[in-house]
Amino acid sequence: MNPGPEDKRQHPRVPAVLRVDYTDGRQARDVTENLSHEGLFVQTDQSFVMGDEVRLALSFPGLLDPVEVSGTVAWMRPAGPDQPAGVGVRVEREQDRRKLGDILSAAGADSHASHAEHEGYRVLIVEDNPHIIEMYSYVLKKLASGELHGKVPLEVHFAPDGHHALLMLREDRFNLVMTDLYMPVMDGFALVERMREEDALRTIPIIAISAGGKEAQDRAMQLGVDIYLRKPVRFVEVLETVKQLLRIK
Repeated sequence: MNPGPEDKRQHPRVPAVLRVDYTDGRQARDVTENLSHEGLFVQTDQSFVMGDEVRLALSFPGLLDPVEVSGTVAWMRPAGPDQPAGVGVRVEREQDRRKLGDILSAAGADSHASHAEHEGYRVLIVEDNPHIIEMYSYVLKKLASGELHGKVPLEVHFAPDGHHALLMLREDRFNLVMTDLYMPVMDGFALVERMREEDALRTIPIIAISAGGKEAQDRAMQLGVDIYLRKPVRFVEVLETVKQLLRIK
């Protein structure tokens, strides 16, 4: 169900992708889609019932240590052709709302911080679908012309599979890898595993973007993916995740 017209939010929702771990016993890991001072939306395929109490730990690799909040399931969104399923969680306790406010402030949602001079970014996209490559490229071009104001170089490189990606990663410096999981020659699972085994590559942030289900997500996270996004993925999710992993405000 969607929120009705009476659902008047005092605080607007802000796009934010954070890792979600459940502290109430659920053996799963999801991501947020947006946050406000009053709650959050979690992309998930898990079963919830309206009014369920949930306890969550929100984090982001290298940027945010786990922050625990609790709330209740206020609305649910079924999966659609252009969006994954998920639940809206309303946070009632004032101390938890303060925690959400602190996260939003730290992420730059309440201010527009200028980016310092930087030697530039190099992003490697590992994907064999030309339509998806075009979409990711557009996102990164918008980032370069928008938040970076065209003043900080952002190079985008491409590899059709994990094998070619490894060759490129071993030859040049990269700040971020965005990879599909199901590809010929060497799939994304093997690529992530190899990267996390090699000293020179293990600290490079990795976003996995896949149509795989919970089993694929769990396996990717166990191998060392920083953030897993489900296809069909939204423009803003890719943009916000890349900004956070590259520490761009």
